[in-house]
Amino acid sequence: MPYDEYLADRLRRILDEKRVDYFTKKMMGGLLFMVDNKMFCGIHIDKKYGDSLLMARIGEEAYERVSGRDDCLPMDFTGRPMRGYVFVTPDGFDTDEDLAYWVQLCLDFNPLAKASKPRKKR
Repeated sequence: MPYDEYLADRLRRILDEKRVDYFTKKMMGGLLFMVDNKMFCGIHIDKKYGDSLLMARIGEEAYERVSGRDDCLPMDFTGRPMRGYVFVTPDGFDTDEDLAYWVQLCLDFNPLAKASKPRKKR
């Protein structure tokens, strides 16, 4: 599955420094980071955009604050943007400080996020 291993390592380092309990899942053509069994953030190489994107689950309030930024795109897998989620372009997570900003937005929203219902195994 195509995703940027260096970006994954940077995310792990930030989460480890903040002592966040997380796990990763290979999913949706990339790598998802899960916190409290909820989708937290993810990375993948977007074919349409042509580069790595950070998917951030930041909630609708933060979405309104950041949606006009040049380094921020609506998260759109199906032709319809998902509310409370954004894609961040590489310009938006170039430095560790930039990446930590997005991680913090995700951390701030995570306690308010709803966990997906577990799927029944067939």
